This record gives sequence, structure tokens and C-alpha cells, in this order.
Amino acid sequence: MKKITVLLACLFLTGSLFAQSELPDTQIKDVNSGKKVPFNETYTKGKVTLVSFWATWCVPCKKEIKNISKKLPDWQKEADFNYMTVSIDESRAEGLVRSYAISQGWKFPFYIDPNSDLKRSLNFQTVPFTLIIGKDGKVAFMHSGYEEGGEEEVFAKIKELVK
Repeated sequence: MKKITVLLACLFLTGSLFAQSELPDTQIKDVNSGKKVPFNETYTKGKVTLVSFWATWCVPCKKEIKNISKKLPDWQKEADFNYMTVSIDESRAEGLVRSYAISQGWKFPFYIDPNSDLKRSLNFQTVPFTLIIGKDGKVAFMHSGYEEGGEEEVFAKIKELVK
């Protein structure tokens, strides 16, 4: 229990330290269209956006996205926000990213960061990595890792930001 408390405190502090920083204009690729787009143009201005960074080889990432996907329709009735994912897989895995997303029935945008440029810009080391962009287009919250049920804490933060 003590370890979990310390971990949560560290995650909260990490999220707070980076809060309100500008989004990088690093190029990522829209897996559906094949077009490159600056990351800071992937969100809707004036709307909170939840971003899940993941990889096809990352089991906790897939579990997190699956749990969010199940809850997303109900969550979006309660709070007006967008959701998207960014894969950190290499460019040669783009087809795998696309086929996985399609097989899971993802109705939200999904991108790939094939050279890890965005990962370096945001300065995180591992996935799953979660980022919440506030209405002002700045990073409002971020954390690494996933534990079953952790998505509820993320949604609580989203509800705070949507107000």
C-alpha cells in the first residue's frame, strides 16, 4: 500500500511539473490518411483532449486503451472531450498499428510517431503514457504507466478541466 501511495504521489507531481506547458509542433503521421501533421494541431481548440501513447507490443497500453474505449461513449455524455492515440512503433509497423486499430473498432483518431520525435519532444521514456491537453491547448496533466482502474482517475481530471 505504501508503494502505491508513493507511486501515485510521484505520478501526481510529474503531472503537475509539466502542467501548462506548450504542445510541440513535432510531426506525427495520421495512420488513416497517411498525412503528417504537427502534434499541436491534432486537438480541437477550446476542448479538452485525452491522448494515450502506446505501442503494438505493449500489453498494458492495449489494456488501457481497451478500457477507455469501452467507457468512452458514457464518459463523453458526461464530459465534452476528445480522445486520440499515438503509437510509438517504428514506421515499418504502421500497417500493424492500422490493422490493430481497425480490428479493435477504434472510432477515434490514431497516429504514429515513427521516429520517436514526439516522444523525445515530450520527454517521456516509456509507454503507456497519458497526456491531457487543456482547453487552452497546453499540457494540463501527464503520467506514465497503467494500473487497472487508473483510467477513472484520468477521467476525474478530465471532468475538472472541462468545467
